[in-house]
Amino acid sequence: MVLALLGIALDRIFPPDLARLAAVGTEVQDRAGRPLSLLPAPGGVWRFPAGAPPEPLADLLIAVEDRRFRWHPGVDPIALVRATGQLLRSGRVVSGGSTLAMQAARLLEPRPRTVRSKLIEMARALQLEARFGRAGVLRIWLTLAPFGGNLEGIRAGALAWFGTPPEALEPAQRALLVAIPRRPEALRPDRHPAAARRVRDRVLAVGVAAGLFDATPPPPVPTARVALPRHAPQVVAALPRAPLVHTTLDLPLQVALERLAADRLQVLPDRVSLAIVVADAGSREIRALFAGAWRDRRRAGALDLTQAVRSPGSALKPFIYAMAFADGSAAPDTVLADLPHRFGAYAPENFDRGFAGAITAGEALRRSLNLPAVALLDRVGPLRFAATLAAAGAPLHMPRGADPSLPLALGGAGITLRQATALYAALATDGSGGMLRLLAEDAPGVVDAPAAADAPAVVDVSRAQGPPSVVDESPNPSPPSNPPAGPRFLPAAAAAEVADVLTRPLPDFVHRGLAWKTGTSWGGRDAWALGFDRRHVVGVWIGRPDGTPMPAATGTALALPLLGRVFDLLPAAPRASPRPMDRPPRPVSSAASTDALRLLFPPPNAVLSADGPVTVRAMGGRRPLTFLVDGAPLSADRIRREAAWLPPGPGFYRLTVLDSEGAAARVNVQVRAEH
Repeated sequence: MVLALLGIALDRIFPPDLARLAAVGTEVQDRAGRPLSLLPAPGGVWRFPAGAPPEPLADLLIAVEDRRFRWHPGVDPIALVRATGQLLRSGRVVSGGSTLAMQAARLLEPRPRTVRSKLIEMARALQLEARFGRAGVLRIWLTLAPFGGNLEGIRAGALAWFGTPPEALEPAQRALLVAIPRRPEALRPDRHPAAARRVRDRVLAVGVAAGLFDATPPPPVPTARVALPRHAPQVVAALPRAPLVHTTLDLPLQVALERLAADRLQVLPDRVSLAIVVADAGSREIRALFAGAWRDRRRAGALDLTQAVRSPGSALKPFIYAMAFADGSAAPDTVLADLPHRFGAYAPENFDRGFAGAITAGEALRRSLNLPAVALLDRVGPLRFAATLAAAGAPLHMPRGADPSLPLALGGAGITLRQATALYAALATDGSGGMLRLLAEDAPGVVDAPAAADAPAVVDVSRAQGPPSVVDESPNPSPPSNPPAGPRFLPAAAAAEVADVLTRPLPDFVHRGLAWKTGTSWGGRDAWALGFDRRHVVGVWIGRPDGTPMPAATGTALALPLLGRVFDLLPAAPRASPRPMDRPPRPVSSAASTDALRLLFPPPNAVLSADGPVTVRAMGGRRPLTFLVDGAPLSADRIRREAAWLPPGPGFYRLTVLDSEGAAARVNVQVRAEH
């Protein structure tokens, strides 16, 4: 009793230094527990917690290093007597008599090899056995043992020399890893392969003699280290620091996605980058993502572009239609008017500057026409639209000092790729909101935080106008039954109607049952494509991280083909064919219900400045158009609905526009000199 109390007191007074054991790196795992990315410990050492040692590895280590490990208290008196006798007989150290517990003590607190150090190691060995037990001693040894260079611990050694975790090692691989710590630099297989092979073979012989495995011809030792995994580096850098982080990513899909993105980057213009997000539509778990061209400074490779705030162009139009469908102001078969219309001072045009006339809401959405979308947003209300998306977990980033307004329909606010992909997941399911999730439920943290309100926005919104899959999935492609808790911001019926509208063939791909939409921001700065089937939702963004334009770039030309390639990597889960309409088309429902020719700018009796050119703009009528000033024609492209006029000086002028059928519209304006 007295000795036990004395031991407890000494243990508390002189506790072992566990600082090295705690100073480990971070291992990020995929959803199946496979190593996805590794970050080193402080000082650049690759060291990771060993966890519970695999029994075959532990048995071989004990057979080679400490045969009586399971019965001695940390110090083996038989081994000490033998080592002392050998020293006295030969005058040199033949065997050290160190147990695994003594080696663990030395790994925790390295000291010069002296008699005093050996005595301290013996005391610490007894202490470690008492404190942590034999399993704990093994974990210390397997976490700190040196494996050459900056490799420490069995996990780092196994991954660096064989590219496999310790639990999957073959007998010859286990033998080499038991051998290296004896003389870690002299037995490095990349520098001294012959020496490493000889000692490895002796360890194998011990294992065979102990009945741990059968004798077979051993393979060659590795002659180079395997590159440690470093996938999704920008994203991993932002994860919480912990010895082990579990994510929702799927390693095979992540590898395939990174390879696909790297290939696509090779053909993109200078300084253009891309980002991709693949998620399970039901659970909102991210399965793979590509955040940018890592280490490519020309493409801002250090940034996580899945979190960059960008203008979505037309990519948010489906949610305008869904809200209009939900409140009954429109339906997929409602006939809208795609005709020139002025909303106060705002006069949007279509991308091709043409107009479709009478068109159903569903077709207007499929063709991404601007006038019908703006007209519906005018009914839904920009403030309500922005508030609804914010409640769904996707707050829009407005230009400084601006309130939500009609340009939202055409990309007049910023959003991140992750947020946009999460919104499309709502269309794919039941209209429920909720952010995408990257961390598994047992990992530190909970969900991805939305982009901060003051996040740097690299977006100009002030002028807004196949093959076999690689993902490890169950054969049942139906959505999972555990959708995330989130407010339902769209009725399920409205979400389903929009999803049906967007379900159509993907150009140049054989995919069926895929719903998709593209977006292009002003000036071709951002090219988007988002799509979903019954199981997955995918978001693709292509652009320059600094926000400079990409001439002639569109979501259809740049991002949509890549979206199809991403779905090639996924198991097929086609959506059902859209339901046929069983009711007659509804009547035209739009404020822009006439195509009468009129001048939009300047307005009647406008007072203009004489210090520069004036853009004269018209709406309606049949092209070609002719613009006149006081009866004299202006030089202009007659297909376009605008012309540049440079007033010759102060005075009063009559502006006229004529269409091909002889219709005319006129306004009188005054030009004043600047003082």
